[in-house]
Amino acid sequence: MSYAIIGFGKLGQALAKAFARSGIDVSVATTRAPESFASLAAAIGPQITPTTLAEAVKADILFLAVRYESHGDVAQALPTWTGKIIIDVTNAYGVPPETLGGQPSSEVIAQAFTGARLVKGFNHLVAAVLDQDPAVQGGRRVVFLASDDDSAAEEVAALANNLGFSPLRLGGLSEGGLLVQARGNSWGPLIFKDLVKFD
Repeated sequence: MSYAIIGFGKLGQALAKAFARSGIDVSVATTRAPESFASLAAAIGPQITPTTLAEAVKADILFLAVRYESHGDVAQALPTWTGKIIIDVTNAYGVPPETLGGQPSSEVIAQAFTGARLVKGFNHLVAAVLDQDPAVQGGRRVVFLASDDDSAAEEVAALANNLGFSPLRLGGLSEGGLLVQARGNSWGPLIFKDLVKFD
């Protein structure tokens, strides 16, 4: 199984640190040349490989950690995304609900990534919190996952576990996905909730 993070801003770097802490290799890409952020990647750890967008999209599981408005540009990198899992880490705060056609933002993204299996996740925590070690006083920081594809959600939950988080599934995109999405000037009720699960 191969992994990539598309977007290397604060959220992308926080996700990369989670991979580095767990000793799992991941590619990172932006629309810029990889040389422009190679030193940032190297500072995080040897597991982080800066690459081009064209190379990164070959991964099996991809974190979409770009601005919501940029998802269409990434979607054009492949004619079909069949067989791939996209983890939607975007937030559509400031995007009018009518622009989304009344749909959850993740459903709009799912339509752009033709053939992909989409999981909404890792987006409810601000980068400064996601950046921290998820092991907290004997517990593990919770990440919420929502998807219309159960098997994709299971695979992402397994990855979240491997990264040290405690995944909590919320159901489908039009149900649980609404709890962790932003649109217009509102935030879903679970956005910013920093929870820790004790086994």
